[in-house]
Amino acid sequence: MKAISEFIKKNNGFLYVLPSFLLLVLFSLLPLCMTGYFSFTEYSVLKPPVWVGLDNYKSMAGDPFFRPAIRNTVIYTLVTVPVQTVLSLVIANLLASRFRGRAGNFFKSALFIPVISSMVLVGTVWKFMLATEGGIINNILGLVGIGKVNWLGRYNLALISVSIVAIWKNVGYFLVIYYAGLMDVPKSLYEAAKVDGASPLQQFLYITVPALKPITYLVITLGTIWSFQVFDLVYTMTGGGPGTATITMVMSIYQSGFKQYKMGYASAMAFVLFLIVIVISILQKKVFSGKGGE
Repeated sequence: MKAISEFIKKNNGFLYVLPSFLLLVLFSLLPLCMTGYFSFTEYSVLKPPVWVGLDNYKSMAGDPFFRPAIRNTVIYTLVTVPVQTVLSLVIANLLASRFRGRAGNFFKSALFIPVISSMVLVGTVWKFMLATEGGIINNILGLVGIGKVNWLGRYNLALISVSIVAIWKNVGYFLVIYYAGLMDVPKSLYEAAKVDGASPLQQFLYITVPALKPITYLVITLGTIWSFQVFDLVYTMTGGGPGTATITMVMSIYQSGFKQYKMGYASAMAFVLFLIVIVISILQKKVFSGKGGE
């Protein structure tokens, strides 16, 4: 008992984090290891897994859906991440500098409402709003003489339409993060810049943006991870169509695993997605490393 008591005293910090550590192992590390194992097997859930080596990874090269899924996911990421990052930063700066008090609180609350809304709900509402016949957006465009646009049915427009909805939903979340960061920027920097004759734009570019570099790293990293994981919004609005116009990597994994029961192949695609996100995160870390990037 004395030995146990001494052990607890010396390792009480570890005991405090032990429950969280066990949950992390059970729901994160263990599934990751299982995914890695199943990716080398032919597994349909109904039958025991059979080891096939690299066959699942080789099959991706000839998969007619996997390449479009990668392409669409990359395009979606390149559209949503930069736009929502810039918009959230600009709007946060406007709220911090010009809209305070009740007006600022109202705008922050209004912009945060989409964040707390279910992604399925958002996708369903916007699907009706973007409908070719009877959609609110086309009705508004009709008032100014613009014809009906098939937002979700045209190959070149569907992915962009989904990206715009994702930006609308995510801006409020990143706006709050940027706004909190702006509160920590010393006011003396802006006062000194005003004395030196710096314009508001110069203050934004040379004071605000560099000071918020760690926040920007966080926003871009989260936005990139979320973009590569997009599924529910696309599934609700387009189902991956028209054709393969909006199919994403996660949707391709879902179809392979839960519709075709190719869990081994789906695990291989999931593991490739995991590696892509890891590589991108490392590259982002290197880009933002240095002064103010940690």
